[in-house]
Amino acid sequence: MVRYRFFLYAGLLPYLLGAAWAYGVVHVFDAPIFWSGLAGVVLAVIGVEAFNEYFDSRMGTDRVFDPADAPPMSSWVLWLGVAAFAGALAVGVYLSIRDGWPILGFALLGGAAAIFYEAPPIRWAYRGLGEGVIALSYGPWMVLGSLYLHARSVSWGALWASLVPGLLIMALAVVNAIPDFHQDRLVGKRNLVVRLGRRRAVWLYLALSAASLLVVMAGVIAGVFPKACLAALLALPLLVTSARRALHTFEFPRQFVPAVRSIVGCYVVAVSLFTAGVLLHAWR
Repeated sequence: MVRYRFFLYAGLLPYLLGAAWAYGVVHVFDAPIFWSGLAGVVLAVIGVEAFNEYFDSRMGTDRVFDPADAPPMSSWVLWLGVAAFAGALAVGVYLSIRDGWPILGFALLGGAAAIFYEAPPIRWAYRGLGEGVIALSYGPWMVLGSLYLHARSVSWGALWASLVPGLLIMALAVVNAIPDFHQDRLVGKRNLVVRLGRRRAVWLYLALSAASLLVVMAGVIAGVFPKACLAALLALPLLVTSARRALHTFEFPRQFVPAVRSIVGCYVVAVSLFTAGVLLHAWR
């Protein structure tokens, strides 16, 4: 249920980037606040995964081509998600009382995105808005929220930096939906892949990934990011590998899997090295 890959790729790295920006650029860092915020992130990700599994099961998304008469998802999964979101909200309220009510604003924005990604009545993923909601949640909201915990303010530079994970996580959301094209279409899950078709979706996720790396280059040239952040461009070969595989296999889900893995690697390498570049700036 608690998928380590979603915790690592989607939740942990943008949160660490925000904290790194606070330490490396603003020169403030509060360790107790950092760990409290991290606890909220972990609870939120557990809630996201529980809700996604439960409502996908209820809609039959993952069972369209499965002839086995599998039992329905237990209601305890739903209640696990409810408990996790309640815990995350409690952390948000605590931090807001301690350090300012804007923190609760970040928590409520993230909660609305996470809870209603699959859950009725909104179901962002079914309206073609899920990918954008993911980009905002794990890009600007996560990075700026993490920064605010330490600095009690946000900045345009941090917003610019948040586009690096934001664009890449949106690319991940698109590429992950390509193998599920038929079952998503059959259950009415009209995400961007269903709306655009698989071929166009491939070009979309490649463009989003490339845009993320271009943001790094532009930010360094403009003096917004430290020069060490250029290390994030070492993720480019993984993007090229994903592109070569995806353009020939997007109609064959099993053969397409390596393309997904490569873009996941691109996300991890790019955001990790970008964050390391920000920290290196502080140490220098």
